[in-house]
Amino acid sequence: MKKLSLALSLGLVALSARSLAVTPEVTDTPVYGNQRGDLFEMKFSPDFQYRTVEAEVNGQKIAFVAYENLVYVKKPLASAYQSMKLYIPKAYFEGGEINGFNAKTAPIFMPNAVGGYLPAKPAAYDDKGFGAQGDKPNAILSALAKGYVVASVGARGRTLQQDGQYIGKAPAAIVDLKAAVRYLHFNDKLMPGDANKIISNGTSAGGALSALLGAAGKSADYADALREAGAVEASEQIFAVSAYCPIANLEHADSAYEWEFNGVNQYQRVDMSKLNAQSYNDRSKAMQMATVKGNLSAAEIAVSDELKATFPAYLNSLNLRDAQGNPLTLDSNGDGSFKDYLAAAVLRGAQKAQAAGVDLRNVAYLQWQDNQISGLNWQGYVHSAKRMKSPPAFDALDLSSGENNLFGDGTLNNRHFTSFSQQHSSLDGQMADAKVIKMMNPMSYLAQSPTRYWRIRAGSMDRDTSHAISAILALKLGMAGKSVDYAIPWGVGHGGDYDLDELFQWTDAITK
Repeated sequence: MKKLSLALSLGLVALSARSLAVTPEVTDTPVYGNQRGDLFEMKFSPDFQYRTVEAEVNGQKIAFVAYENLVYVKKPLASAYQSMKLYIPKAYFEGGEINGFNAKTAPIFMPNAVGGYLPAKPAAYDDKGFGAQGDKPNAILSALAKGYVVASVGARGRTLQQDGQYIGKAPAAIVDLKAAVRYLHFNDKLMPGDANKIISNGTSAGGALSALLGAAGKSADYADALREAGAVEASEQIFAVSAYCPIANLEHADSAYEWEFNGVNQYQRVDMSKLNAQSYNDRSKAMQMATVKGNLSAAEIAVSDELKATFPAYLNSLNLRDAQGNPLTLDSNGDGSFKDYLAAAVLRGAQKAQAAGVDLRNVAYLQWQDNQISGLNWQGYVHSAKRMKSPPAFDALDLSSGENNLFGDGTLNNRHFTSFSQQHSSLDGQMADAKVIKMMNPMSYLAQSPTRYWRIRAGSMDRDTSHAISAILALKLGMAGKSVDYAIPWGVGHGGDYDLDELFQWTDAITK
């Protein structure tokens, strides 16, 4: 059998020749590569159990070494979730280069598969549900083909229970992802890849967590929780953030949603009460779930009106400015330069699609001049499809939302996280702890964020949250001097990893 060896410049011992079969035997009990008896070894060793894998990516054959099920905390409550799959291009064990990177310089691409703030196991390279578009490779394989080391991370989520206690409520997910970052920094000299160039990637709730990783990389707010989880002592800083349609800024997401979709009284959505980690991570099952259609009641319309009216004051309190320094504001009716800014972002997405050959002549709310898209009617755009959620979209008055479930505690399953919904609660619901609410919002930490590079995407057809949420995040980052690549891609709904070529062009540009 062949023996793999790391480049001498990395200063590592040779890998032992115990490569597993490409398809290992599936057992009920996962084999954790760094488990030693009842303990988990935090110091990475090339002698951990691994296997070599060959795959094809867009006609290109690649080979990589897979260290699977590496637990990244000393005292895991849920090992299957508090673990990562580490994929390393085989060339880096032979002193080779890929795309200008080598074992010391390769960035670390760190995707999470979190959705709905549910528990998420680390995504695998052959997981077709993870960012794969048809027969195209997923983000993990695409990153490996580009020469990146991939650390695919799992995290606890809101529905996990152990011994009658909930163990995945906020802030568990972000604590776990921070612990994974610490693990990579702690082992930076012992494994291929540059831990000073970690690029997080996530979609929806995972996009919000990706942004939170970048924003709160130096905050002491998480120190006690990380210590309790058994995280190693190391840096929590990441290099760059890729966030698709982040379900973030939850304290203001309800008012932002009604500001954008007020007056759209028909809804079409998935029944969230039937969503669990298994169905969410199996996209084929999720698509078969019952779709709920209907019209807002008079009471819901009244709630929508009331929430919409509160958004301009919040928006104006942020003192937003665009790249040219122009103020972005809203009047009491919700109109103003901020709305114009969002409309222009949607328009740019349409113009880019037209330039790529997409025929948009039948889109009624687009305006034309000389066969080119020249403008967009905002109200026409907003009313072109049904809303996804009933008001309040996130902090439900009856505590029925996934986000209410997120903010429960060890014994109480669901809690409110906004004063509006707590005051109007139909179940006399309790309020979540203020510090925990803060710890789940990237907006809380932007002023101290150590992360320079950000890429934020929210599709034009996305109605899971208001486009204002990602725009506010991007604008505040730009005002803080960060490098921000923000766009609203045309015709894209609530999803991610649909533009992998562009994503890795961006990551190449910032890492080389």
